[in-house]
Amino acid sequence: MDHPPQSSSSTSTGDGTLTLSLIPGLPDDIAALILISLPYSHRSRLRLTARAWYVFLSYASVAPLRRLLRLPPRHILCLFPSDPSVVRPFLFDPAAAAWAPLPPLPCNPYLYGLSNFATIAIGHHLYVLGGSHFDARSYPLGLPLPSAAVHRLDLSASSAPWIRLPDMLSPRGSFACAPIAGANAIIVAGGGSRHAMFPSSGTRMSSVEIYDVDSGEWAPSNGLPRYRSGCVGFFRGLRRRHLIKGCGAEEGEEEFWVMGGYGDYRPVAGVVPANVYYKDVLVLGLRSGKWREAGDMWEDGERQKLGLVVVMDGVDGEQMEVFMLDRNAIFRYNFALNRWLKESSLRRKLPSEDSCGFVAMNGELCVLTKAIPLIDPSEPGKVFRKRITLEIQAYDPQRKKWRFFTTNPPFHHPIDFKTAVSCSIQL
Repeated sequence: MDHPPQSSSSTSTGDGTLTLSLIPGLPDDIAALILISLPYSHRSRLRLTARAWYVFLSYASVAPLRRLLRLPPRHILCLFPSDPSVVRPFLFDPAAAAWAPLPPLPCNPYLYGLSNFATIAIGHHLYVLGGSHFDARSYPLGLPLPSAAVHRLDLSASSAPWIRLPDMLSPRGSFACAPIAGANAIIVAGGGSRHAMFPSSGTRMSSVEIYDVDSGEWAPSNGLPRYRSGCVGFFRGLRRRHLIKGCGAEEGEEEFWVMGGYGDYRPVAGVVPANVYYKDVLVLGLRSGKWREAGDMWEDGERQKLGLVVVMDGVDGEQMEVFMLDRNAIFRYNFALNRWLKESSLRRKLPSEDSCGFVAMNGELCVLTKAIPLIDPSEPGKVFRKRITLEIQAYDPQRKKWRFFTTNPPFHHPIDFKTAVSCSIQL
């Protein structure tokens, strides 16, 4: 655990007392503006410089001040290359092009091969929920089982461990998951036991649960109208004007949207099971607790299934936007039409066999392409080591412009974006 340093910058007042100053010779308001503009990846080292910096650069101080000064949000990429109990996850700060390791999840000697788990961020807390894994104690061996485990990591403390939270009521992987804004809660829906090693098998479910972060309890909610796994979900807050008891008023509506996924199987050649993908949208009213169907998002033959979906939160009261990456094109979801409209095309096309990651950060849609091994002659006379280069194509939906940058992750584990999990967190 880090401790505040004993030394700090200080000035003497007329009554003989000492007052801490952030940067000697500068007013504290100017010094504060400089410090909160520093990249997140540098804060852990800078906090050890002085006692005043240790206190000021904490999340509890920086986050409210950035909101007060209306500074743009700064997001960090969190990448899980593989099973987080074996391969530790990493944070990537695009502003500083810097990587920082996170502690691995607590290891269970009987459980292995975790995949299809969900990761979300609420404030400075990072959550890992559910997934599908193997249990060495189960029979028959090699049969994937869904997980109900939930872990949380406090990113405001540099050396904090993962904390095990109460399990979900129903174990699940490949499910829709989203934080409920303003309620300090998490909602999960659907899912099953499908594992990345067996992409054409596994169970499916329709149950829905809500986790109250404050009370630490899971509560069931009205289930999906039918089984659905492999789906995505997001929270949407609306403001609609309508009559309430005979008078005009504004009432805020809160909805949980579930898109895509698969349910039943259909046999191919009478033997091999194939997924029946959904192309409709289901919407849960969090106040009424009722589901409604929003219809199909595309026509037959337009596409086979939903692509990679990310949500870009609105700034300064603007509505949130939903985007999808479908092969080499980015689409924007039109809520009024319930249709995906083409937004842009990738500047560097992806080979048909390649996978990629898709995440929204700092007002940009970032496409993470498959890692490329490069030869790095680190030391003369020794065998060359392979380094991993990650290329990121970033698209700004407001400016309609692309930019490219690359980074070298500090690990040598290969990244397969078909199984890797990523999310963004605002710090």
